[in-house]
Order: sequence, then structure tokens, then C-alpha cells
Amino acid sequence: MTYTPAALQRVAEGAAARRIDRARHKCFISYHAADSDEVAQFLDQFGAEFIARTIGVSDDDEFIDSDDSDYVMSRIRSKYLGDSTVTIALMGRCTWARRYVDWEIYSSLRSSASSSINGLIAIELPSVAGSARLQARVDDNVERDSDGKDLGYARWYAYPTHQSSIRNWVEDAYRARVSRSYLIDNTRKRRRSSAQC
Repeated sequence: MTYTPAALQRVAEGAAARRIDRARHKCFISYHAADSDEVAQFLDQFGAEFIARTIGVSDDDEFIDSDDSDYVMSRIRSKYLGDSTVTIALMGRCTWARRYVDWEIYSSLRSSASSSINGLIAIELPSVAGSARLQARVDDNVERDSDGKDLGYARWYAYPTHQSSIRNWVEDAYRARVSRSYLIDNTRKRRRSSAQC
């Protein structure tokens, strides 16, 4: 089954309703549409640990063809990221190549007059376990030393095995907005088109 963005949002809302906890953070879910089945599985399995915002940028958006990149990014921020505080990028086989994922990450790492930057987490989907390629802008913000210690703004994880893991990762990303914001690298030019995968 392939899930539409609206169907994914319903899965997210159903998962969030299973737990009433005021301390949960609002998370924007960035993904490639080809991975919608795994995204639905992730939301169903772990969506009670955060409040998901899942519908992202598409060719149907009226602002996509604008030459004003600041306008495009501000529209993504207000229309999709909204009041989210953490962005979870779910990495499948071709997520790295999608321009809209790049735009969503770019917008997540920008503050605006109406919102601040988001924390950033990348999670490898099960279908590409051990072989996922990071999206370039995410990769710019993930750094590890030779001992595997995280040094960058964002974090890169294998698919979680426990709900407590995702909850801890989201909390760390939320706190990073203040404690690690000086490490953000959002200088890469915005991807103009999707690459072949």
C-alpha cells in the first residue's frame, strides 16, 4: 500500500492520540514519497512519543516556481514546518536525491520572524539498514570523531528499537536548538532539481 500525505497525517494523529503527554515535542517528518509505507510504519510504531507534522512540499504548491528563494523558504517554514521544533528526516534509498527534502531541511535550519530553527535528526529506514546515503544538507550537520562521538548539530541514527530511544533523540534535538546552534551549517546552495537515484 502506498500512503498519501493525508493518509500519513491520519496515521500520525492516531499514534499521537494513544498517549496524552504534554511534554511531547512537535516534529516535522521529512521523507521521500516512495518510502510512504515505511514512514507509516514508523509513525504507527513511534508516533506516540512526539506530535508529528507529516505533509511536505510538492509540485502542487503555488510558490515552488518562484525565483525568490527566501520567499520559497519562508512559505515552507510557515505552511509545513509551522510550530514544529524538531525535524526528523527519514532516510530511504533515494531520500538523499529529493529536492523537496533538501528544501525542508534548509527551512528547518533557518530562523524567521515567526519561528526559530528546528533540531534535526536523521533516521535510517529498515529497508536500507546499514546502506542509506545521508541527504547532503543533513550530512553537512552530522560530524563524528574517530571514536564515534557526535560533534555536529544534527544526529544520524539507525532505526530505533525502543520507544524510549526516539523520545530521547527528539529531546536531544530539541535542546540542540540552543546548546549546539552555533554548529549549524546551512551554507549549501538549495537543490534546484532532484537527482537520479
